[in-house]
Amino acid sequence: MAIPKDKEELVEAIVDNYKKLTIELSTIPTDLTTNKELEGHSKNTLMSINNLVAYLVGWGQLVLKWNNKKSKGLDVDFPETGYKWNELGLLAQKFYKDYEKDDFKTLNKKLNKTTTEILKIIESKTNKELYEMAWYDKWTFGKMIQLNTSSPFKNAKDRIRKWKKIKQLK
Repeated sequence: MAIPKDKEELVEAIVDNYKKLTIELSTIPTDLTTNKELEGHSKNTLMSINNLVAYLVGWGQLVLKWNNKKSKGLDVDFPETGYKWNELGLLAQKFYKDYEKDDFKTLNKKLNKTTTEILKIIESKTNKELYEMAWYDKWTFGKMIQLNTSSPFKNAKDRIRKWKKIKQLK
């Protein structure tokens, strides 16, 4: 799917990539979800399926936080308070830790809830608000959402498929 250029394409990309991701997640045996066997988000690290889902939840929650603060006219620390854009590996580690006590089922529920909330925000915005004005630096809100939802959903699905192939899982 091409990079979304408007509200309709953004919703389609999120829904489509999320659906494909959830299909992959639904076939993973729960007892394998804590094994650190996937290439991590930081160089030379490994992560578990649970870490991967926590990463997606973490970024989705940041999108919600950014929107909430911006809608109240408050300043936003991008990407997150205490982190710079060149420290995304450290931020990934924070997400893993934030959700380390959640089991696979709980993480999937949180991902679903977060994704649903983001889709509601998109529906509440006009195409102009999403794609025709800078929202952060030179980036539109639609682009910031896409970079933290549909794109990582596709990346996660691809990582899981690669891992399943190595593990000989269907």
